[in-house]
Amino acid sequence: MDKASTGIRIRLSVMMFLQYMMFAVWWMPLAAYLVNMEVEGAYKAWILSVMPLGCMVAPLFCMVADRHFASQKVLTVLNFACAVLFFIGARQTSQAAMFIVLLLAMFCYMPTWSLTNAIAMSNFPSDKFPQIRVFGSIGWVASAVFSLIAATSLFGGKSIDGTAIPLYCGAGTALIAAILNLTLPNTPPPAKGKEASIVDALGLRAMTLLKDRNFAIFILISMLVMIPFTLYFSLGSQFFESQGFKQITATMNLGQFVEIFLMLLIPLALSRFGVKWTMVMGLGALVIRYVALWGGIAASQTFLYYIAILVHGIIFGFFFVGGQVYVDKKAPPELRAQAQGLIVLACYGVGMLFGTFINVELIERYTTDGVCNWNPVFVIIAVVSAVLLVALIAFFRNDIKQASEPVSTDQELQT
Repeated sequence: MDKASTGIRIRLSVMMFLQYMMFAVWWMPLAAYLVNMEVEGAYKAWILSVMPLGCMVAPLFCMVADRHFASQKVLTVLNFACAVLFFIGARQTSQAAMFIVLLLAMFCYMPTWSLTNAIAMSNFPSDKFPQIRVFGSIGWVASAVFSLIAATSLFGGKSIDGTAIPLYCGAGTALIAAILNLTLPNTPPPAKGKEASIVDALGLRAMTLLKDRNFAIFILISMLVMIPFTLYFSLGSQFFESQGFKQITATMNLGQFVEIFLMLLIPLALSRFGVKWTMVMGLGALVIRYVALWGGIAASQTFLYYIAILVHGIIFGFFFVGGQVYVDKKAPPELRAQAQGLIVLACYGVGMLFGTFINVELIERYTTDGVCNWNPVFVIIAVVSAVLLVALIAFFRNDIKQASEPVSTDQELQT
């Protein structure tokens, strides 16, 4: 590899690292911060829904950006905007203002995942893209290391989780990313001259695939799985803070750390067990998560909480990535990108949006005088997860010949 290629590789890797770190550093502990702000009810649900709302808007933004502006310039502007909005968000005491600011921030942030993928694959061999993309996962995990260093070195050992400090950290990371984005190689508008279509941007043309009973079952189960998945992903920090955990971001990111290594096993699992049973293992891990969380409370055994955390890689890798592989193999070539867009919209848009509201309502129902009784919450969600697992086994059929090849990373989301 020549010096020019090495330089581009380093810049692209840093781009990925910072892009995911700037989000993870404040999103993971956000629910705990909202509790300390005494945000409850509908406002809490709406604030925790800014990610799926941003996800639903992102394709429309990218549709315009891809046709008129160089990708690295759009990324630079969006990251500057994120830096400003994260900073403003950290200073808000009004629930309504917090929601509006973070919603605007997510409108700016969510398109960057597609943009960074496009920039990387336009300037580096696409078959080596995972070597660049993995730095996004490393950046996510690095947010945990940063929170530990910040607590130890800057705040006298006091945790920054549950405070506004993570948002300030996100603002600083976004600003650094925006400045470094100016050094990225030029990436001309990839869709310049093409007709814009909202139908294509949202993946709605792939709705024709829902005529296939098996594909429709897969989409429905995937959307419903976001209900139990979102309880941990968006509200997990609230639970762990209630159990006395001091370094919430670092603790929860143990799951993402394990995920990096488990991702290497996905091709092996797909080739050995096929898509259906790989996804079944992912949903089985989801059941284990909530049984472990319930058991941790009932038996006062902290180690069970760590089991619930560490199975994250199995849940995300085996079910969600396995599902993306199924979609990639199921859809005809001309609809593959559309189909991936549809599953992202269904899961991380609609599914996560409804999942957030349902889980917030569930927690509120079992909260008295500001203290949540988590036992029934985890029992209910464990039962929901088990029902979805049984439904997947009973009704979903693996109707594709081979599913061992990795899915296109254009639509991959980090969780």
